Amino acid sequence: MPNSSSVPQVLPYWRLSSFYFFYFAVVGALTPYWGVYLKSLGYSSKDVGIISSIILATRIVAPNFWGWLADKTQQRLRIIRQGSAIACACFACVLISQQYSWLVIVISCYTFFWHAVLPQFEVITLSYLGNQYQRYGQIRLWGSLGFIVAVVGLGLLFDFLPIHFLPIAILSFLILIWLSSLSLKAVPVQKTHESSQGFLSLVFQPAISCFLLASFLLQLSHGPYYTFYSLYLQEHYNYSSTATGLLWALGVLAEVGIFLVMPKIMHRFDVRSLLLVTFLITAFRWCLIGYCADWLWVLLFAQLLHAVSFGVAHSASIEIVRTQFKGAHQGQGQALYSSLSFGAGGAVGALIGGLLWDHSASLTFLVAGLSSLGAFVIAFFGLHLRKTQVLSSHQSP
Repeated sequence: MPNSSSVPQVLPYWRLSSFYFFYFAVVGALTPYWGVYLKSLGYSSKDVGIISSIILATRIVAPNFWGWLADKTQQRLRIIRQGSAIACACFACVLISQQYSWLVIVISCYTFFWHAVLPQFEVITLSYLGNQYQRYGQIRLWGSLGFIVAVVGLGLLFDFLPIHFLPIAILSFLILIWLSSLSLKAVPVQKTHESSQGFLSLVFQPAISCFLLASFLLQLSHGPYYTFYSLYLQEHYNYSSTATGLLWALGVLAEVGIFLVMPKIMHRFDVRSLLLVTFLITAFRWCLIGYCADWLWVLLFAQLLHAVSFGVAHSASIEIVRTQFKGAHQGQGQALYSSLSFGAGGAVGALIGGLLWDHSASLTFLVAGLSSLGAFVIAFFGLHLRKTQVLSSHQSP
C-alpha cells in the first residue's frame, strides 16, 4: 500500500476509470451468464459448480503470488500489462473447444493471470492519488457502472442472440482492459516502514482470525448466488435474459448507492456492529430468494439488500484490514483477506451450490443463509478489535 504524501500534477482520471470500467464489465458478463452458457453446452449443475469454483479458487493463490512478485520487482504496470495480455490469449482458447477438460484447463490458466491484474492496479491508482485517497471511490465507481452496462446490455442482447456469443463479449472486454493498461505510466511507490510485529502473529490474533473466518463464511454464502442466480430465475421462474440482467443491475445500483453514503454511516457506527447486522441481513436475503421468489417485489427487495450483503460488508472489512494490517503488512493483509473470502469462500460456496442445486434450489439458498448465520456467531463472540479504527473514505465499490 502506498504511503505517498505527494500527488502527481495530473491525475489520469479517465484512464484509471476506464480500466475499472472494462475490468468489471468482464465480471458483469462472467458472473450472471457463465453458468447459463455452460448449461447451454449441456453440462450438469455439478459441472457448472466445479468450473465456476475454479474461477474463484485461483483467487486463493494468484493475488498472493503476483503481489509478492510485484513487491519484489517493483514492476507492477508491467505485470498488469502482461497479465492482461496473457489472460486474453488464454480465454480466447474457449473458442477452440468447449469440451469439459479443455474448459477446466483454459479457465484455470485464464483466471490465474486475470487475478494478477486488479490488486496491482489498485496500488497504482492509490499511488496516483497519494494523500487524496478519498477520491478513490470516484474512480472505482466506474467499475460498478461497467458491471451494470455489461449485465444489462448482454441481457438485452441474449434475448435476440444465443448465449453462445458470451465468450466473444468477454474476450472483447479483456482486450479493452489490456488497451487501457497501455495508456498509463508507472508511478514510483514509496516504501513503508517495516512493522515490528510479524505478519503471522497478526493473523493469528483471535480477533483477526475470527474476522477472516467470518469473511470466508460470508463469501461462501454468496457462492450459490453468483453461480446459479441467473439459472434460478430463468429455469424456475421463466424470467427473460433482459429481466435477469435488470435484477442483477438493481443489486449493483444499490451497491453504488450505499458506497456514496458509507463515510457517513461509518462515522456513526463501528465496524463490528456493521458486520454483525450485515451477517443477519445477508442470511435473511438468501432465505427470501430461496423461498419467496414467486413474488417479483420480494426479488426486487432482496436485490436492494445487496447494498448491505456486499457494500456494507466490504467497506467495513476493508477498514478492518486497513487499521489492523499497517505499514509493510498492508498489502499482505489485503491479499489474505481477498484470498480467504472472495477466493476460498466463493469457491467453496460455488462447489456446494453445484452439489446441492439439482436436489433443491431452496435448500441451496438455505445452506447459504446458515453460512451467513455462522459468520454472525463467530463475529459476535470473537470479533473484538483494538479500538484504533479511524474513518477512511477509501471505500471500494
